[in-house]
Amino acid sequence: MAITIRDIAREAGVSTATASRALRRLHNVDPATIARVQAVAERHDYVVSAAASRLAGGRTGSVAAITPYISRWYFSGVLSGVERVLQQAETDLLLLAAGDPDRVSRIPPIRHLARRVDGFLVLSLDPDSSALGGLLESEAPTVLVGTKWPGVPSVRIDDESAARLATQHLLNLGHRRVGMIAGRPGRSPFLAERARKRGFEAAVAGSLAGAGPPEVAYGDFTVDGGETAMNALLAQPDPPTAVFVMSDEMAFGAMRALRMHDLVVGSDVSLVGFDGHELAPMLELTTVVQPVADIGATAARMLLGQITEPSGAESREIELQTQLVVRASSRPPRD
Repeated sequence: MAITIRDIAREAGVSTATASRALRRLHNVDPATIARVQAVAERHDYVVSAAASRLAGGRTGSVAAITPYISRWYFSGVLSGVERVLQQAETDLLLLAAGDPDRVSRIPPIRHLARRVDGFLVLSLDPDSSALGGLLESEAPTVLVGTKWPGVPSVRIDDESAARLATQHLLNLGHRRVGMIAGRPGRSPFLAERARKRGFEAAVAGSLAGAGPPEVAYGDFTVDGGETAMNALLAQPDPPTAVFVMSDEMAFGAMRALRMHDLVVGSDVSLVGFDGHELAPMLELTTVVQPVADIGATAARMLLGQITEPSGAESREIELQTQLVVRASSRPPRD
């Protein structure tokens, strides 16, 4: 029969509550009592249940990640960084896929979730969206990823500056007809997409004053969508000679479209992507590399800090660096 905490307490001559506190070496237990209870536990090879210990301390040992998608490259990369840190901290991860932010959220009410987890990671969702259901007004430990909100810790990159740098790279090569493949038309629910659009527009406005508005097509951040968007740009009367693409996956689709039109990537049409996808080097795609796994790991460490030391946690906004990696997909235009 398995030894229980009651058995340990009985043999040590203390109450069950005292035995539990002694096994957790709490400061309000006499050192002699701790030593006696520990000796009994060691004699019977008794190990304290981690789950029970957390519950006794008022914690669940779990955190929730609220994300629009799980399988898309960016989100899976961030979550891999989160999981790496949580495993080391022996903390479980509850994944909650909100789905497309333009549709009705599948996230349960926050007040119900707060009973199951110690804190929340929110990936790329607009902090002002209905999907979050007042989470940011609650006292639950929370870290935002890819966005920011006053008084809430966050981890992100500077999407606007990165997009401006990528677009400026194409302009510096001598391109004067620079297009863009974005996610979706209208006001995007993703703040990062809005920021990248601002960066693109700022670069073009600063270098091509007096020129007509740049051509923009939409690919919904998928490979197939990128192909469709590139076909739309090529169908224009005066198609662009260079295109800034808001994600590497859409850029891969754009490359496929160019090949279907017997056009050479880089020589006929230059492309710059955004993400740092592991296939980008193989396809010689110039891209803005963002440290997705580090973003997730940093956010997880910040959240664990809030949970374990709530009084000492800081509402920091951490901004990680990106890097423009130039490859053969971006070249000067043909004369």
